[in-house]
Amino acid sequence: MVDGFEQWWDGVELWMAQLAFPFQFALLMCVLLPLSLGVARLIDRVVDNASTRFNPVPKVEPGSDEGKPEKVDAGRSS
Repeated sequence: MVDGFEQWWDGVELWMAQLAFPFQFALLMCVLLPLSLGVARLIDRVVDNASTRFNPVPKVEPGSDEGKPEKVDAGRSS
């Protein structure tokens, strides 16, 4: 099975090496760009989950209404 994969990969590599540079670049961007974005999102989610698990955000109790500004009714004239 490994030999079959190696032969296939060698064929793909040879085919891509024989393409003109603009086609190589376009093919690389069509494959590598989405793959890189997917890996970056996966890493971001893993780091987010790990950081919340190891350093949870403390719960904050709601404060009193003393410091809040007075609500203004937009329908009332000034």
